[in-house]
Amino acid sequence: MAKRHGKKTLKWWAAAVISGFVVVALLGSALVKFIQPGDYAQQAAETGMEPHHLTTLGVLLTICALVYAIPMSRVLGAILITGYFGGAIAAHMLADDPIGTFIVPTLIPVLAWLGVYLIDDRLRALLPVRR
Repeated sequence: MAKRHGKKTLKWWAAAVISGFVVVALLGSALVKFIQPGDYAQQAAETGMEPHHLTTLGVLLTICALVYAIPMSRVLGAILITGYFGGAIAAHMLADDPIGTFIVPTLIPVLAWLGVYLIDDRLRALLPVRR
């Protein structure tokens, strides 16, 4: 892991900002699934999702966010986020949604892993970037 004492590095700050964004995005998405504003539930129903499915997805997103937010379990959180959004991408594909709907479900796991990559020496050793 990155240094635990002394000055915080630029990598540490970048990882903190990216990871914070991921957690806020996940919690925001979970909140939308819980409160189901406007015609959100109706739009989801058109894809075969019932309101209780949205609540379940909100719970899963909240768990992913909380596990990812804890530094000691961040790698597990990134794995869970990747799995969740893999399912989201599959759902968009099955619904024949336009390609633009794949951007967020693809970007969030990439950012989650980038947040881990920047501060975890073990992951950087597994995935070295050559200069």
